[in-house]
Amino acid sequence: MMISCKKAALICNKVQYREATFLERLKLKFHLFVCKNCPEFSRQNSRLTSLCQQADLRSLSETDKKKMKEILKEEF
Repeated sequence: MMISCKKAALICNKVQYREATFLERLKLKFHLFVCKNCPEFSRQNSRLTSLCQQADLRSLSETDKKKMKEILKEEF
């Protein structure tokens, strides 16, 4: 049932976006209990997610991206 640190990091990311299954979350909790390094990664990942949510980051729509590319092509 022990997973690698790499797999734990992937599951940690899935947990942040609520995409992890119950079994994956269980494996991650066990891994975080026995691993020395991964709990810090998990805390930092949670903190980063929290900061991004607080910043209310938005990305450009596909239409706006195309317009920007056209403008840049014209200028250069």
